[in-house]
Amino acid sequence: MDVPHETTYGGADSQAGSRHARELRLLQEISETVDRTIDLRTVTEPILESIARNLGCERSIITLLARDGESIWIDASRGLTPEQASHGRYRLGEGVVGRVIQSGEPLVVSNTAESSVFLNRTGSGRDPNTAFICVPIREQEKALGALAVYRPAGPGGELAETARILQIAASMIARALLLRRDLQDAHESLVAENRRLRAELVRKTPPQGIIGSSPAMQRVYAEIGKVAPTGATVLILGGTGTGKELVARAIHDASPRAAGPFVAVHCAALPESLIESELFGHVKGAFTGAESEHKGRFGMAHGGTLFLDEAGEIPLSVQAKLLRVIQERAFVPVGGEHPVESDVRIIAATHRDLAGMCAEGRFREDLYYRLNVFPIRLPPLSERGNDILLLADHFIEKYSKEWNRRPPRLAPESADLLLRHTWPGNVRELENCMERALLLAQDGEIAPATLPEGLRPPAALPQTDGGVPPEGTTLDAAVAAVERAMIARALEKTKGNTAAAARLLSTTSRIISYKARKHGIAVRRE
Repeated sequence: MDVPHETTYGGADSQAGSRHARELRLLQEISETVDRTIDLRTVTEPILESIARNLGCERSIITLLARDGESIWIDASRGLTPEQASHGRYRLGEGVVGRVIQSGEPLVVSNTAESSVFLNRTGSGRDPNTAFICVPIREQEKALGALAVYRPAGPGGELAETARILQIAASMIARALLLRRDLQDAHESLVAENRRLRAELVRKTPPQGIIGSSPAMQRVYAEIGKVAPTGATVLILGGTGTGKELVARAIHDASPRAAGPFVAVHCAALPESLIESELFGHVKGAFTGAESEHKGRFGMAHGGTLFLDEAGEIPLSVQAKLLRVIQERAFVPVGGEHPVESDVRIIAATHRDLAGMCAEGRFREDLYYRLNVFPIRLPPLSERGNDILLLADHFIEKYSKEWNRRPPRLAPESADLLLRHTWPGNVRELENCMERALLLAQDGEIAPATLPEGLRPPAALPQTDGGVPPEGTTLDAAVAAVERAMIARALEKTKGNTAAAARLLSTTSRIISYKARKHGIAVRRE
């Protein structure tokens, strides 16, 4: 420390005359300003204006200490340009401001030109005729920030008096600063609670647009709830038609980026010659036919989510550039020279075995690890049990509404066929099946004859009394006999109560009702 130029003051004698009157007026103005509103965001400008008018300090700053207890920045200023103020950043104990906040004591630099402690971070200049006075803003023993002014150099007593007045002003500002911190804490707490509740809601209920309540889908909902509030890259794995884009949209909608765009790129549908331009955009004249600038999907998704569907189809040449964008958070449009910032969350999806493709050299291993931060595996429809009937009802309602028709009833025999089918095309195949059946439905019922041939058995299943089927009975007939016997026994035990019977057989009352009607078993009407 340059001792001749820096002095620490705990207080000073008051002075008389006009200066004393101006100081009293300053404190009165600050008190009135703070009384009007104790939100620091609205009082800093009039307070710094009062300091300039009454103390002759044309430049002044208010700095705040970050929650980490180390970083300090200029929160408000007068007489500095925005660029100068942006450079006013310090660490605890660094420079005049850092020392004042660390020690909790005011510090006066009587000559900014000769001081080694005065860092001049703002670039406002060193001047032998300028003094720099800094006092802490604190509540009891806790430092919150600092108030500092640049003023004309003068006698030590005069500078000490200015420091004393600023200390009183800083104690008044502390009230507004504490309220601001309380409001920020409350806001951050509400934001965190909102995110927690949204994530919990996703875990407990299917996201909008997704149908299903099977254990396999409950696991998916839980994973969506965990990853959505974060910024982690997600890789959705599943066969064609399992609903990968719906899950991607659910993650976006439950994330902090929900207000931003959701941009989907179906990589398999883009020619290799165009995929780079579609992803990263191009400048005018970049190639033949590029008659105007094209923003690209990364540019369109700025501030939101980019969904790369069928990422396994991205050519190796483009994979390297995609990896660079993920790593550097910037991309260069085709034909461009300057990088463009990329604030995008990436969700990728594929039905391919990317790990196997890496082993074969058809997919970059480093890109695979970048995409596979949080994998979500979607179950095939054949593993979702009663979700098949929920989805079937959903599609019946959907197309009936579109075609302005009364929804037909799904016959028990048809429901049984849907549950038995393996659904290689997953949900998409089921949707097509129900759309076709709705077109063919008669008498308000979707009968087995309206279903695609691949779902219908070659002959009707024989009914039995539940005993051992006779020799020559087919497997389907035997299964039907056992099924009828189990349902009949369960309903007998529960006196025809389908809900109680469903609990005994670990299924739903709806399935019990379907199958009971199919096998001609009487049930109790609730």
